Amino acid sequence: MIPSEDFVVTDRGGIVENRHRVHAAVVDAEGRLLYALGNPTRLTLARSAAKPAQALAILETSGIERYGFDDADLALMCASHSGEERHIAQTRTMLAKIQADEADLRCGGHPSLSETVNRAWIRQDYTPTAVCSNCSGKHVGMIAGARAIGADADDYHLPDHPMQVIVKRTVAEICDLDLQDVEWGIDGCNLPTPAFPLDRLARLYAKLASAADRGEVQEGLSRRDAALARIFRAMARYPELVAGEGRYCTVLMRAFKGALIGKLGADASYAIGVRASEDTRRLGTDGALGISVKIEDGNIEILYAVVTEILDQLGIGSPELREQLATFHHPKRVNTMGVATGGVSFPFTLRGSKPDGEDSRPGASAR
Repeated sequence: MIPSEDFVVTDRGGIVENRHRVHAAVVDAEGRLLYALGNPTRLTLARSAAKPAQALAILETSGIERYGFDDADLALMCASHSGEERHIAQTRTMLAKIQADEADLRCGGHPSLSETVNRAWIRQDYTPTAVCSNCSGKHVGMIAGARAIGADADDYHLPDHPMQVIVKRTVAEICDLDLQDVEWGIDGCNLPTPAFPLDRLARLYAKLASAADRGEVQEGLSRRDAALARIFRAMARYPELVAGEGRYCTVLMRAFKGALIGKLGADASYAIGVRASEDTRRLGTDGALGISVKIEDGNIEILYAVVTEILDQLGIGSPELREQLATFHHPKRVNTMGVATGGVSFPFTLRGSKPDGEDSRPGASAR
């Protein structure tokens, strides 16, 4: 049974208006569950939070090397971008590198994930096309990967295409699952999207952060570890390409300056990979951490608040650093006249995996 306190509460004048159920998993680099909320093994559609694993599959086809993609291109492959000018320009640059046209993309245009960009498009009477898709980088990467393995790229998006077969195998492997343990649907961008236990999403991001740690010293780095380290480095180096101005992923990664990466998935899933530090050692591991979160009702605003609260409860980063996320942590509830009408509260506390009778809250041993 899910503990009754594993909710976020929004109120209006002190009256409870909504409760948003939270699921979360915090794991170490070996996949050991350290802390949890709700059901940490809930079958969860990772949506765009799975993009680093999909990018890994593209890397392992040699498509990135063959077409001269750099780390900025790789960051866009992992992105859910806002359709800002730099994102569209980066997509067009990537298309040029593979000598493809926008018509070759099997995604469609849609309103921007940024209200600022949307307002600009409306003023310009601009109709977004495929290069404006928040997933455009991933789609260009899929075409490159398909061509690198000698497959026809016209139908690269179909579930049984050779490129997607590679993606499915790679996702299962990186999550330490058998192929049949990963379920697949179709994402909003028209590519297959995986579903697997929530803690396996955290495991993926712990592996990304762990590979980044080992990559700095080249300690026992396999070909796959090198690819994972490169994905982490690309996202951390180009946070503005992974999301966009004012967006949570970009603000988060800019604030932490390479200490972690974070990625949104549609309908309120999120994942973070945290590199080894004094903070992670205090939480019971000598290595990296992975964090995954799902809000049951798909509320993105609540998701960002919860992710920030979890970082706060874990003590990841200094209070001054986490303060840069304050507007996401405690979103204002105001009416059309700017009058404060309510707030958001977090009655939950992360539960640890220590034996019964011990205080298993984050940092309890230091209390």
